[in-house]
This record gives sequence, C-alpha cells and structure tokens, in this order.
Amino acid sequence: MLWVKAFHIIFVVSWFAGLFYLPRIFVNHAMASEPAEIARLKLMERKLYRFVTPIAWLAVGFGLWLWLGYGIGGAWMVVKFCLVLLLLGYHFYCGKLVKQFAADKNTRSHIFYRWFNEIPVLVLIAVVILVTVKPF
Repeated sequence: MLWVKAFHIIFVVSWFAGLFYLPRIFVNHAMASEPAEIARLKLMERKLYRFVTPIAWLAVGFGLWLWLGYGIGGAWMVVKFCLVLLLLGYHFYCGKLVKQFAADKNTRSHIFYRWFNEIPVLVLIAVVILVTVKPF
C-alpha cells in the first residue's frame, strides 16, 4: 500500500499544480488583447487541461484504492471526500471556462479569475490539515 500512497501523493501534487496554473492562464487571457497572444493562451489552456484531467482521475483512483485498502473512516474522511468532490467540480468548471475562452465567449474580468485561482489553495490547506491532524 505504500506504493499506492506514493502514487496518490504524486498525482495529487501534479493535479494541484495544474489547478494552480490553469486559472493563472485565465487571468492573462482575460487581460490579453493581441491576437497572437490570445491564440497562444488558448493553446496553453487546452493543452494543460487535457494533460491534467487524466492526472486528476489517477489521483482520485489511487485515493479510492487507499481508502478501500486501509478502510479509513471518520468524520474527517467524510469532509475530505466532500472537498475532493468540490475540487472535481472546480476542475470540470475550468474545462467549461477553457471552452468559453476557445469560443471567445469569456464575460469575466481578470479580477474574477484572480479570486477564482485561490479556491484550490484553500482546498489544499483544508485537505492537508484533515489528513495530517485528523481533527475529528
């Protein structure tokens, strides 16, 4: 199970790296005005989202394997599971935003995306505390 845990951590870290960077690209895209820059940002968004989506599924899959293998329970695990569902929703909403940017249908400012970029940071903090401290 230690190998499963190692791969879970690797994929979670990689997934979060993508979720930290993708909204940052949205910030730049919302501020861009040059056609060449916009085209480059669209390409970056699409490629990053397509790369990070299988990583998300691997993180979730290895996490479920750990959960089933160890039989971990408790209220902290229920909260962690809910946060993972929230993060998956965030991830797929990012996919929707990638499609909106690709179709030149973004209606939000760079300020919105700056705030939007903070959501995975807050989820990460909560999950690390839950897994490490197991407060309840």
